[in-house]
Amino acid sequence: MWGIIATWRMALEGVTSASKILKEKGDAGDAVVRAVKEVEDFPFYKSVGYGGLPNEEMEVELDAAYMNGNTLSIGAVGAIKDFANPVLIARKLSHEPVNNFLVGEGAEKYAHKNGFERKNMLTERAKIHYHNRSKEMEIKPYSGHDTVGMICLDQQEKMTAATSTSGLFMKRAGRVGDSPVSGSGFYVDSEIGGASATGLGEDVMKGCVSYEIVRMMKEGMHPQEACEKAVSHINALLIKKRGKAGDMSLIALNNKGEWGCATNIEGFSFVVATDSLKPTVYLVEHENGHCVFKVASQQWMDEYMRSRTAPLEKK
Repeated sequence: MWGIIATWRMALEGVTSASKILKEKGDAGDAVVRAVKEVEDFPFYKSVGYGGLPNEEMEVELDAAYMNGNTLSIGAVGAIKDFANPVLIARKLSHEPVNNFLVGEGAEKYAHKNGFERKNMLTERAKIHYHNRSKEMEIKPYSGHDTVGMICLDQQEKMTAATSTSGLFMKRAGRVGDSPVSGSGFYVDSEIGGASATGLGEDVMKGCVSYEIVRMMKEGMHPQEACEKAVSHINALLIKKRGKAGDMSLIALNNKGEWGCATNIEGFSFVVATDSLKPTVYLVEHENGHCVFKVASQQWMDEYMRSRTAPLEKK
């Protein structure tokens, strides 16, 4: 038995590559990092890695994390600039006995010392997005924040988690969201399962939602039930206390290969592959208070890529 689940359609190609590793009894760490790296390297995904949209100072700052569910070892980087694959740096940090979460200049020094690839992550396409947004009357972070988060299970019953994001477009320099924060953006325990989040990090961190899902799965809940309960609870709590709740979408996979997803937004997509399911993109809909899934049509898939690769012009 093996499986992998990931946030957003942008993970499809990476999940497909990871599934080949998992079929051949490969390691869950290698598989999840391969999958995330493919998203980081694709320049048309404007919320992760190369081509990610910049902060208000037109600098691309990246966050990423990696967790080994066998040992609970964690590595993470925040607000790192000019390195190609932050997920690789995060995995390396997970092997360190201490100093596992590095940010900014400290993360960059560590990456350089350990020979990771330097790269200018600001693309011409991202500059056009920045220019067009800068012409608006008020510059503020946009509502999109599409972290790629993944949970992976291999045939040796090892589980891993990984995340990567460029965070909010037009965010303040140095801002770090939930993605590299254990328990909020991700959590995994090979004896139970794992969960990962995407959405408004400032609100996800108010509930430690990924850890909460794993805790409920430990109590015997199916991943779907745990996801729905966790998202529903934090959404209602924030509305009660603050009058509104930001976007939140959670995915989960347990050590039996069962999976689930819940969201408080419309239009969320995710990708799943298991030993009995080829890599498949699902769209989430809400029915009677529950999240239900439908397989994305070819028309939807074609439009997704067309819209993301369409030429841009300065306004």
